[in-house]
Amino acid sequence: MSEWLIYRGTGEPDPERIRELPPPPPWRNFEGGPAVAAAPPIDAASKRRLGERAVPLPTEDEEALQLINAALYLRRPLLVTGEPGSGKSTLAHAVAHELGLGRVLQWPIVSRTELKDGLYAYDAIGRLQDAQLSRNSGASGGPTGRSGGGSGGGPEDDIGRYIRLGPLGTALLPGELPRVLLIDELDKSDLDLPNDLLNALEEGEFGLPELERIADRPGQEEVAVLDDDGRRVPVRGGRVRCRAFPFVVMTSNGERDFPAPLLRRCIHLHLAPPRDERLAAMVQAHFGAGTDEQHLDLINLFTQGARAGELRPTDQLLNAIFLTQYAAREAGVSREDVADLLMRPLDHRQR
Repeated sequence: MSEWLIYRGTGEPDPERIRELPPPPPWRNFEGGPAVAAAPPIDAASKRRLGERAVPLPTEDEEALQLINAALYLRRPLLVTGEPGSGKSTLAHAVAHELGLGRVLQWPIVSRTELKDGLYAYDAIGRLQDAQLSRNSGASGGPTGRSGGGSGGGPEDDIGRYIRLGPLGTALLPGELPRVLLIDELDKSDLDLPNDLLNALEEGEFGLPELERIADRPGQEEVAVLDDDGRRVPVRGGRVRCRAFPFVVMTSNGERDFPAPLLRRCIHLHLAPPRDERLAAMVQAHFGAGTDEQHLDLINLFTQGARAGELRPTDQLLNAIFLTQYAAREAGVSREDVADLLMRPLDHRQR
């Protein structure tokens, strides 16, 4: 295996490898700081996707490894395309698991998603309600100990309580190590979002107008806000500036084309559906060692249909294996019949 590879696709944790990543090229060097705390460990979302262990990439898939590492070295987003169930989203979790980069920040995209949804949210209504409660409490001689009200000293004075960074905003916080950000199903967005992403991903920073307006006030130069992990993190001067550019995985099912400026700034990886060794490893990751041999009949049934050009995501195979373990106990129930029901191709038209 090439020594220059940081991510090696083995499925085994090797957190020291990321510290061997060389400095970025000058045009992708970011100087945000000082660094915030390290990311929390991977959570249940990663464990659900990876199973008992991450599925290694096939040894012959050298091109995929090189493109993933190119994104790490060049500090560029990785645009991953492929059929449903080919492992596009799981790739982000596998990289975080192997390189010890902690919890994956997930930003699922829908048709109504806007850039600000990924950057941050400001709860102006909640702050207004807290101010009203403080005034009412003060007027009645409540805990504030004031008569006549006013907002001084109330929780609403801490504006950071009402600002929460989104997945993209959290990924751009200054850190010693890159965060892993999954922007899932970008092709479901409206026409503007891919272009809107360009500036944040190119510059590695963004401003929060609510904080920029007060940054010159005494005591407001640094404000602690909530991040996507639920922790309070400092924002200085009303701007979030990254230090280690995040490892960004943007997935697409190929339902639309993206603008050329976005494509020019991304590393493009097309993932083929898992087959043979990779499919067997996936079954073992979720059901235990040796289970690929136990369910070889279902694996063969799945791959035969897929090789015939039928659209079959791997979720169908995993569902079939799980269910047939129970259904096959019943008299007169055939594993193949149950599997056929669950593994109908997605492009099959009901008549």
